[in-house]
Amino acid sequence: MSTPPATQVRVTRRFASPPERVFDAWLDPQRARTFLFSTPAGEIVRAEIDPRVGGTFRIVDRRQGKDVEHVGTYLELERPRRIAFEYSADHSDRSRVSLDVVPSGSGSGVTLIHELHPKWADFAERAHAAWTMMLEKLAATLGEGAPGAGGSPSRAA
Repeated sequence: MSTPPATQVRVTRRFASPPERVFDAWLDPQRARTFLFSTPAGEIVRAEIDPRVGGTFRIVDRRQGKDVEHVGTYLELERPRRIAFEYSADHSDRSRVSLDVVPSGSGSGVTLIHELHPKWADFAERAHAAWTMMLEKLAATLGEGAPGAGGSPSRAA
């Protein structure tokens, strides 16, 4: 019996910031805690990042008194153009996330692909919305305006 293929969620966005600045924000615990896995109803209470291939991250979002743990292992780190990691939330099945950052004018373009474990295919819409929100928050973290301002998130199947 073969395993069904992963469902792929793709989000793209343009940033005014150069690739190095966008890339580095993903690996800096102080900046990552402002956008990565943060939710409007939650508070990031822990952000640990070991930014090396084989290194791990652990980000804990406290939501209504319950801690939601986001963990991963870095598979690829090619500054300033690519980050790939295995990802799991609250000990669910691991999936793969990749982030490609390319120069675009004086800024950069980002393509994020999340390959959801087949068991989580029904969560593709929620995953797309969550990654879109995180990229908007990243833009705000980089000083590019409030979430929702500037940039251009888009969706591809």
